[in-house]
Amino acid sequence: MVKQFGFAINMQDCYGCKTCAVACKSEKLTAQGVNLRKVREFTTEDPLSQNFLPMSCNHCDEPACMEVCPVSAYTKRDDGIVIQDHDKCIGCRSCVMACPYSAPQYDPVEKKVSKCDMCYERVDQGLLPRCVEACPAKVLKFGEVDELRAEYGDDIEIVEKMYNMPSHKITKPNIVIIAPR
Repeated sequence: MVKQFGFAINMQDCYGCKTCAVACKSEKLTAQGVNLRKVREFTTEDPLSQNFLPMSCNHCDEPACMEVCPVSAYTKRDDGIVIQDHDKCIGCRSCVMACPYSAPQYDPVEKKVSKCDMCYERVDQGLLPRCVEACPAKVLKFGEVDELRAEYGDDIEIVEKMYNMPSHKITKPNIVIIAPR
């Protein structure tokens, strides 16, 4: 069995160019205002700093979107990728409200929800997700999350406290975050 896939995000080297978000939008052809990968900006006063965190769906061990969807539009593959059957979506937005990371995005024109699917079609072909491939600073990494954690460590609790983010204990996201210096 394939282990859980995930993303590693190196906040130390991300300079907020948003190339990953643009590449995702181009790959998925999402509507205006529907961004499946967002680059969050954090500014602190003491010490004065500006940091960036590119985030999308975290393909959680316990995906809240999947738990609350009334039409079972979400499934988790054997490799841990959480995908949505867009044809089943009724646009109720239960998943939007349930996700602590705001990953599912509602399209008011289509009246449906979409989310990052880790470019599973590309992954199935042995390619990287488009966001990872496009990142000019190589701050995004993709692979088996246990291997990413072993290689990069995981500062997720530090980042949660620094930026008042939701606890990883809620859904157990499959991301690795390397905190800013």
